[in-house]
Amino acid sequence: MSLNNNGLKGSCMRIPLLAALVYAYFCAPISLEQKAFVQTVSSPPTQNRLADGYDPLRDAGKDLTAASAEAQRSNKNILVEVGGEWCSWCHILDRFFDDHPDLAALRDKNYVIMKVSMSEENPNGAFLSRFPYVRRYPHIFILGARGNLIRSQPTHGLEDGQSYNAKRFWEFLERFAPKRAPADPR
Repeated sequence: MSLNNNGLKGSCMRIPLLAALVYAYFCAPISLEQKAFVQTVSSPPTQNRLADGYDPLRDAGKDLTAASAEAQRSNKNILVEVGGEWCSWCHILDRFFDDHPDLAALRDKNYVIMKVSMSEENPNGAFLSRFPYVRRYPHIFILGARGNLIRSQPTHGLEDGQSYNAKRFWEFLERFAPKRAPADPR
C-alpha cells in the first residue's frame, strides 16, 4: 500500500508542527507582567468560584470550609443557594442580581456566596442533611461565619410575578447581615 501526500503520511507530518504550536501557545515562557495579567483575568476570587454555577462535581463540604474561612476573615455571613442548572428560578435569581446591582452590592458586602448543586448527578445528601429539609428550589440558607444555621429561607416568599421582589430581597439581606460594631465616633 503506498501513501501519497494527500494520505495518512501527510497528516502525520503535520503532528510535530501542531505540537510545536501548542507548546508555544501554552507552555512558552511569559514575562512577569503577562503572568500577573493572566492571573488577574483568569483567577476569580474564592467567593466567585464558590458561587459560579451549580456544579455537581464540587464538594459542598470543602466549599463550606472555604466560605467559612473567608467569612471569618471578612466579617461576613454565608449565603448558600441550593439549586441546579435545571432550575429555571435559579437562573432567574442570577439575572435578578445582575439586574439589581444595588442588591448585589448589599449581598456581596455582607455575605460570602456559595452555590450547592441539588441534582441527579449529585444531590449533596450528606451535606444538606445538616440543614432543614428543602421543598423547593432555589432555597437559601444563611449561615454564620462558622457555618451555624441562622435562617432557612424558601425563595418563593421573595418572588414577585416572573422574578423576585427587590424590596423584600433588600429587607431579607439586611435582616440577616452580620452584626457589626458601630464605628468609633472619635
